[in-house]
Amino acid sequence: MATSYEKYQKRKLISSYFSVIISIFLVLGLLGVLSLFVIHSQKISDNFRETIPMTLFFNGKTSEKELTAFGEKLKQAPYIKDFTFVSKEEAAKNQEEALGENFLEFLGFNPLQDSYDIHLNSDYVVSDSIAKIEAQFASNPNISDIMYDKQLVEMVNDNIQKITQWLLITAGVLTLISMLLINSSLRLLIYSSRFTIKTMQMVGATKRFIRRPFIWHSMRLGIIGSLLAIAAIIGLSFYVDQKFPDLDINPTQNYMPIVFVSLGLFLVGIIITSISTYFATQRFLNLKSDELY
Repeated sequence: MATSYEKYQKRKLISSYFSVIISIFLVLGLLGVLSLFVIHSQKISDNFRETIPMTLFFNGKTSEKELTAFGEKLKQAPYIKDFTFVSKEEAAKNQEEALGENFLEFLGFNPLQDSYDIHLNSDYVVSDSIAKIEAQFASNPNISDIMYDKQLVEMVNDNIQKITQWLLITAGVLTLISMLLINSSLRLLIYSSRFTIKTMQMVGATKRFIRRPFIWHSMRLGIIGSLLAIAAIIGLSFYVDQKFPDLDINPTQNYMPIVFVSLGLFLVGIIITSISTYFATQRFLNLKSDELY
């Protein structure tokens, strides 16, 4: 009977250890993902800004030499990320593929214009800067029209600031929640050993001596949980980089964000478990024997 009871207690203890590790893993994993998102938020917003196109249309009097010279100027401009020249013949072909019919035969002429599709560097995709660039292009007599989504530019800049603020607030709240959840899990684990703690105290063991093995054991659980969270975050980073290469996360070369987040999670896992275990054991050390039930 004693053997069966001991086996039951052992299984119960292992189950408690497992639940604590899973709690630490899940909480630190979520915290790590959010931390990486905050770190990469600027890069993600820059990438999105640089996908907003601006199209410059040239009048029919513009010569091929002038178009080539304009392209050379774009190469030297600091605000240009990339650009593509689209001739009116190429534009007509693209339009024909989109419509599924040859509209040139119907019209008898090509009404489309030569154009440059450009993408600006992210620092210049703000209302003031892009307005100055637009005015500069508009002063060119060969350019007949400039098209870009002004409302999208304003919306992106406004929303990015709001999203960044909410991410920081969420990160702070999640950090607090993680501390409370891990603390609760460890308190339940220490609760199952409350009689052992009181017995050691009754035979003369000091509080420091009693706390030491519990703190060390909780630290090991914190290390295991944090290592699992770190492994999951590294795997997720490579997965996101593979699925969304345009984000340019590139964890192989740009590895410092993962290193900083991993070190942070490792330290948080150790510190939270140590502090939580300290106060949990202290609570039971201060209780009287009849208060343990």
